[in-house]
This record gives sequence, C-alpha cells and structure tokens, in this order.
Amino acid sequence: MSELISEADLVDVPETARDPAARLSLGAICWAIFEGARNPYVILITIYVFMPYFARVVVGDPVRGQAAVAAYGQYSGWIVMLTAPILGASIDRMGRRKPWLFVVVAAMIPLIALLWRTKADHSGLSVGAVIAIATTIGVLFSYTEVLHNSLLVRAAGLSGAHKASGLALALGNAFAVGALVFVMWAFALPGKVDWGFIPKAPLFGLNPATHEPDRVVAPIAAGLFALGALPLFLFTPDAERGQVPVLRALREGFGQLVSMVTSLKGHRDAMIFLLSRMFYVDGMTAILLFAGVYASGVMKWGALEMLAYGVILSILAVLGGFLGGFLDATIGPKRSVQLEICMTLIGVICMLGMGPEKILYFWPFDPAAHAPVWHGPMFRTLPEVIYLLIGFSNAVFITAHYASSRTLLTRLTPPEQTGAFFGVYALSGTATVWLGSSLVNLGTHLTHTQQGGFATIIGLLAIGFVGLLFVRGGDAVRS
Repeated sequence: MSELISEADLVDVPETARDPAARLSLGAICWAIFEGARNPYVILITIYVFMPYFARVVVGDPVRGQAAVAAYGQYSGWIVMLTAPILGASIDRMGRRKPWLFVVVAAMIPLIALLWRTKADHSGLSVGAVIAIATTIGVLFSYTEVLHNSLLVRAAGLSGAHKASGLALALGNAFAVGALVFVMWAFALPGKVDWGFIPKAPLFGLNPATHEPDRVVAPIAAGLFALGALPLFLFTPDAERGQVPVLRALREGFGQLVSMVTSLKGHRDAMIFLLSRMFYVDGMTAILLFAGVYASGVMKWGALEMLAYGVILSILAVLGGFLGGFLDATIGPKRSVQLEICMTLIGVICMLGMGPEKILYFWPFDPAAHAPVWHGPMFRTLPEVIYLLIGFSNAVFITAHYASSRTLLTRLTPPEQTGAFFGVYALSGTATVWLGSSLVNLGTHLTHTQQGGFATIIGLLAIGFVGLLFVRGGDAVRS
C-alpha cells in the first residue's frame, strides 16, 4: 500500500520536483530525515541493546526472555496484519496525512522514553507492562511507515522519489551507527578500557550496577525521534484535505485491497512468488528481531558486546544492497533470492551450533585453555569471532534479498500493472508478519531452549525457497 503511487499524489506537485535533474527540496530532505531519526528505535531498543537487556536481566532467564520478546512480536504482528494494510489502502481517500502522523508520533515518543523505567529489580515497569508498551510501539511504528511513505511523492515528486528514498535509507543507517557508537563511547566502554579518548566513567553519572547504561537508550531513541520528526511536520508538504469521511475511506480501502489481490488472477508466477515471499520475508524479519536477544543469551554477551555487534553489522549490511544489485545483473533476481535465502539458512544453522564453549555443534572449546584471539575488551575468543562472521554473512545476505525481491517482482509483472502488484507485494509483507514471532515463541516454549525457538525460522526460509522453485522467469537480462 505504501508503495502505491496514486494520481492524487501527483496533484500540485511542483514542476521542479518532476525534473529528474532537480535537487531534492527541503521538504524531501526533511522527509528523509524522519526515517533516519526513526531507525535508532529499531537498532537500540528492538535489536541490540534494550530487548537483550530485558530478556537476559529483567526477565532473568534468556529462554523465558526470548519467549517474552516473541510474544510482543506476535501480538503486534496480529494487530498490524489486521489494520496496517487497510490504512495504507485508505490513506489517499483520507486526505491529509500529517495530522494522523503527528498523533502517532506523539503517542510513540513518551512510550519509548518510558522504557527507561524498566529496572532489573522490578521496582519500575513490570515484565507485562514492558510487553504491553513494546506491543503498542510496534503497532504505531508500522503506522508511521504507512503514513510516512505515503508522503514520499508529495515531498520529492515522482522523478525524485528514488533520490529521497535512497537518502532516507542512508540516513537511517547513519543515525543507527552514530547512536550505537555514541552509546558505546559514552556509557559502555568507560571504566572498561584505559583509552585516552574514552571517558573515565559513564557520562551523566549513570550507574552500571543498576543497568542505567542499558536503559538510557530509551530516552536517547525517543529524543532522536522527536528531533528528527520535527522538520517533517514543519517543511514537508501534505496532501489536500480529504472529502471522504474516515469510515467510508476505510471501507473503500478494504475494497481496494480485495481488488488488488484478485488482480493476481492469470499471473501464476507472480502469485507463487508473492506467496513464497510471505514465508521467507517473515523468516528474515524474525532473524533481525531476535538476533540481539539470541546472541545475548546464547553467547552471554553484555551491553558492550551487543553495541559493538550492532555497529559492525549495521556498517556491513550496506554491502548487501550492492551485492543484491550485482547478483541480479549476473545470475538474475530469481537465482539471487534463492542464493540469499540459502546463505541465510546456512547462517542460521551455524548459529544454532555455536556457544561460548563450542564451535559448530561438535567442536568443544575451553576458553581457559586457549590464548585470546586479541587483548581487546570484547570478542576475545574463537567462538565469538566465528559467531561474528556468521552475523556478518546474515547481515549482508538479508539486506541483499530485499533488493533482489523487488527486482524479481518487476520481472514477473506486466509494466502497466506494476503499481497494483507492488500493492500486493506490500500486503504480502504484513499479512503474516506475526508468523515468525509466533513460531519462535512456540519453539522456545516447547523445547525450553533459545535454540529450539530460533530453529523454527529454518522452516519459514525453507518454504520460501521451495516455493521459488516453481516460479518461471526472473533470469538475468542478457545484452
């Protein structure tokens, strides 16, 4: 839905915004900044710092902690599945986007900051309260994606949309890496290394004994989001006021969803691809969602290791976009997606066989009997280094699959129906968004291990891979 560009989006777009050679306007730059400022929430809270702390320390047991995180992903996924596609399909009829977006952002920011109250001794927020807050934020975050993306053409014009979108992705990565590096420099490394450029103690008097450096990422993420959202509300142009009542707009939007799905009739290969993608994209999303919680629990990594892990993987993930484009041109997007799924599958299988005292299932490792790989403050043992390399591979190939999947869809659909098919493409990314978290939750409960929960992701990736075997087309274009 957010990928659809309607005729209404092109009304009153300045002619300069339609010029391919024109520079991005202030409104388009502010649109991109919004996405950059939103990304630290995902990186700091969801993946690398807060949720691993919540699972390992607050819940007190990494296995039960993983199940708790999976539960929040499952609950928010159900709500997003039922509501976000209808919102996306209805947004053009509802007119102005910014008031709705303001309400969502205004609700998110204090909720994110409130996570600071998640204390290890349970004197602040309870485990149930954190899950409820995280579920609410997860749903609202999905709404910001729909509303924010619907402003893209208004902000940058049709010809400048790709520039603004690329800038937004770059800023998202830059904001995330910058936030991770700052937290590591200001709060995680002080007191652990004697390096001249590192403060002697955590800034602002934060106390590591009460896990304040782990919790401070909540107000940091909230503050960055608030500051980065403000320019959009001030300078990015909005749509005209809608003439359709909200309930009618939602009803008509639901009808459009049905029409988009029925448009798949007669396009066998595109339909099989989109069905396959529903499964493998859920698997990829689950890997991202649980990567931090899993590494923290299984490898026994603390905040410092998780911050460094996040910095390195966020930087290397950029290579995935270039790799996806190279593979698409070399072997075709269909084989590219299959290769990317296969490499991710191998990565997950390898992760399941790792631990502080074992390497790939069968190689026991005694840290006391081996010299450190290096004498730095983190990642000093061979299992940790190998686990890092597995994470590097996953980061690159998961990022690459997003680029290759989009390219594959363009090869399987008629050019005149690209908009409708990308609408279904967006729907396929949310229709089963709850499935990965649900399976991880179920597997964790049944096996009472983090590995058992994480292993369920293999099934999602495998179903997606097998489905692609029945897709015809998507080969490399030969000149």
